[in-house]
Amino acid sequence: MRILVVDDEPNIRATLRVALESMGHEVREASTSARALSLLESEPSDVALVDLRLGGESGLELVAKMLDQSSRLAVVIITAYASVDTAIEAMRGGAFDFLPKPFTPAQVRGVLERIVRVRGLRDRVEELGERVRSEVPEVDLDSDDPKVRRVLEPARTVAQTDAGILIRGENGTGKGVLARALHAWSRTPEGPFVTVSCPSLSVELLESALFGHARGAFTGAVRDVAGKAAAAEGGTLFLDEIGDLPPVLQPKLLRFLQERKYERVGETTTRTARVRVIAATNKDLEAAVAAGTFREDLFYRLNVVELTLPALRERNDVEALANHLLAFFATRLGRNLTGFTAAARAALRRHAWPGNLRELRNAVERAAILAAGPEVGLADLPERIAGPRADLARPLELGGPVSLERIEVEHIRRVLATSPSLDEAARILEIDPSTLYRKRKQYGL
Repeated sequence: MRILVVDDEPNIRATLRVALESMGHEVREASTSARALSLLESEPSDVALVDLRLGGESGLELVAKMLDQSSRLAVVIITAYASVDTAIEAMRGGAFDFLPKPFTPAQVRGVLERIVRVRGLRDRVEELGERVRSEVPEVDLDSDDPKVRRVLEPARTVAQTDAGILIRGENGTGKGVLARALHAWSRTPEGPFVTVSCPSLSVELLESALFGHARGAFTGAVRDVAGKAAAAEGGTLFLDEIGDLPPVLQPKLLRFLQERKYERVGETTTRTARVRVIAATNKDLEAAVAAGTFREDLFYRLNVVELTLPALRERNDVEALANHLLAFFATRLGRNLTGFTAAARAALRRHAWPGNLRELRNAVERAAILAAGPEVGLADLPERIAGPRADLARPLELGGPVSLERIEVEHIRRVLATSPSLDEAARILEIDPSTLYRKRKQYGL
């Protein structure tokens, strides 16, 4: 690991350098707070070993500044003035651990091993998060639809800047997917991507979730919580459905966007977070500004670059998206599904998709489960998409404008209605009973 040793005693720094380098770590040294912060700014460190007393300076004050500069830094306080009170104060200030002087190389190694274990657990949580996301296919952004291309082309350009981005679109159009893509295309794709869902919490809990809180700030606040602004340090903070942000929090968010400064609930210490902010909404923010429910200055601060995702009914790639999703679910279910029948494709094109991409995903997942295969038929789709069963049962005119699938459905239905048994129906249709079973399941007969 990259370790920064901050101590005003040269002998301590030299001894720690020898011990840490023998363990395979890269070491830098600082004797003052200013030098430590300068080194940290020039190149990030994984761990900092900080003396509690740096001449006339306070190590605890330095810890707060270091964590403001790099919230992912693990700080270990080292001091000859050990006490329970100083240990508690150091831990409350954000320190990872506490080492009283004199300490041995084995004690230092033990602390560093604990840091590695904790980081391993955090990485494991992130890995599990990625695995969960892989279980729910995100929308393929590589679309040939002109409306989508007009959004994605400038999105890739603006992703490389620090400009504020407002993503607009109806529910289910993929605003969260685009926000993740913007993060992946940014200059800090390795940083965290943290989401705050503005409509999901009360005013008090939302402020705490966003900016964090101090222990004792309110009932139930039994420990300090950093908040999502701090968690997004070095990465992206995604404010989902920003149009639902309560008015009382809007001035605090505006200040954060302008200065990247904030205070935790129940605390007066001003903190800084270096994050990229992306917001999304399905609301008419201009109307909210006119109505006085959304601050005009906040709207313009958020809306430096606006990206509006088209509704699915306005796109021409519904079939391509459906095939992409079907391939995913077929693999997940271990099924051989090759596509959709002509009637099913026509139904997909006709449907208005009020739920947009989210509705399409759910419909395709259902079809992949129900289809007898290898093609998904009309009956495998939800009735709101396929149309009412009464339409399928209307008398047909051979030679009229009707698909072969529709004729097959009607013929099987009538044979089943007049046959004394399924075996007799299969004999009349000249197919195996197992084939008849699959077709009944496919067509919902």
